[in-house]
Amino acid sequence: MISEIIRLRKDYDKSGLSEADLHADPIQQFRHWLDEALIAKLVEPYAMTLATADPDGKPSARIVLLRGVDQTGFQFFTNYLSRKGHDIAKNAQGALLFYWDDLERQVRIEGHITRTDDAASDSYFAQRPRASQIAAVASAQSEVIADRGILEKRVAELTSELEGKPVPRPPHWGGYTLKPDSLEFWQGRPSRLHDRLRYRLEQNRWIIERLSP
Repeated sequence: MISEIIRLRKDYDKSGLSEADLHADPIQQFRHWLDEALIAKLVEPYAMTLATADPDGKPSARIVLLRGVDQTGFQFFTNYLSRKGHDIAKNAQGALLFYWDDLERQVRIEGHITRTDDAASDSYFAQRPRASQIAAVASAQSEVIADRGILEKRVAELTSELEGKPVPRPPHWGGYTLKPDSLEFWQGRPSRLHDRLRYRLEQNRWIIERLSP
């Protein structure tokens, strides 16, 4: 089957994207597209690829979940001591990618990442399922462990210790906000002549540009 990959093709023909379709504000445009993805009942349309790089420029990427978007930027939550946390601490430039296959769309976002304040992290942590809260305390994310049993034992210990008590947010866990300076909206089109419209921030003003596919 792998040998057949080179022959696989999908043509994109669901929609087009013109400058007239776009909202002047890229955040409002993103929210419109996300709303359409939610209405279409796509699986986890709020899942996004987060790309970071260490001080030497070595990149890494993983899927995280969008947990808020407004004029301050795109919010997500994670372990500050994870690989992505270490990357962001040394190199605060990052990129996000949303891919909505059924709508033949993707959105690429680039910008600067900062931590959210403690109040926002506390508020979100308190809303998480209790098992997820305990997992956040138990896991030294991205660190090497000998086997899964070590993690499961730690979860069991914490579950017992914290029975009947609220789970406190660990200081190494919280939110980030990526404030964009570039957003590209991509709509698949036939024959790979895709529509690519980019918002680029210039002197606090959004410039809309069409990119060649």
